[in-house]
Amino acid sequence: DPDWASSTLGVFICLSCSGIHRNIPSISKVKSLKMDYWDDAQVQFLAKHGNAMTKAIYEAHIPIYYYQPSYNDCQVLREQWIRAKYERKEFTEVGKQLPYSDGVKEGILWKRGRDNGQFLPRKFLLSEREGCLKYFTKQDAKEPKINVKIDVINATFQPEKIGNPNGLQITYLKDNKTRNIFVYHESGKEVVDWFNAIRSVQFHYLKVAFPIASDNEIKNRLTRNFLKEGYMEKTGPKQREAFKKRWFTLDHRRLMYFKDPLDAFAKGEVFVGSGENGYSVQKGLPSGTQGNFSWHYGITIVTPDREYLFTCETETDQLEWIRAFTSVIDQAMTPQEYASKCLDAVSFPS
Repeated sequence: DPDWASSTLGVFICLSCSGIHRNIPSISKVKSLKMDYWDDAQVQFLAKHGNAMTKAIYEAHIPIYYYQPSYNDCQVLREQWIRAKYERKEFTEVGKQLPYSDGVKEGILWKRGRDNGQFLPRKFLLSEREGCLKYFTKQDAKEPKINVKIDVINATFQPEKIGNPNGLQITYLKDNKTRNIFVYHESGKEVVDWFNAIRSVQFHYLKVAFPIASDNEIKNRLTRNFLKEGYMEKTGPKQREAFKKRWFTLDHRRLMYFKDPLDAFAKGEVFVGSGENGYSVQKGLPSGTQGNFSWHYGITIVTPDREYLFTCETETDQLEWIRAFTSVIDQAMTPQEYASKCLDAVSFPS
């Protein structure tokens, strides 16, 4: 039920995207369907075009790896998607050279320091040929600070957590532990180009690694959003320690906790398997739980090895976490996830 439309593009648009269209007045003139006057020519133009026809023109040749945001994605992703389509017309021609499609990207991103928390400019280099992402502490440095294989990288937008509308969280596995890097760029276009460049390099790497997989199967293995993040309280393995407030991230089958949302390394991780392998989630805490806790909406994660106890501040938080855990536990485990579980010796300390 959109209440808005672009009289110059001939498309109906939702309220949240109407504001983005208004910021491109040379391309899109936004009008209310109910409150504004539409003359006959404008009505006929809208009837002649419409969303399906306009999509066929402006979305004709989207690269399979390009991330197409939904209405609930962050502002910078939605804005750059709209600008890429209508302002820059990136997808109207076959084989058009795009800033994220040539297999290499180099530039400056503002990176948060692991220890001091300051954002400083750092040179990043993404290479499809080398299959890696590097960053350098100095512009003229010959050796990178990190050199990460492209197949262990994930990228997700985190504007609220990072405190910048163009904030991007890059995560990767090191010794089977998750490491976080937090970056941003002053330009929304540039940070979204980096995001899609990572997806492009990953896509071509996986095409070689899994030659019989379909494009859609590979697309679904590119960058992923976290299933759930937020604060909970946790207790230790003896279940008699006081509950402590921590930041939790559920990244598919990895549940990680951090003392601070912007920590570079998780304080602990636990593998969340499938129901058929002995994993379950239960509402509430076991009777007789002794640890002191200030939040009263409990969750119990049952694994073959032990039970993990958490409390949430509100019932809404509790139900959202239970839904997220259930969505993971209900899925059958893949062979790769079995292997990951065998390698993963990390669990929650006290």
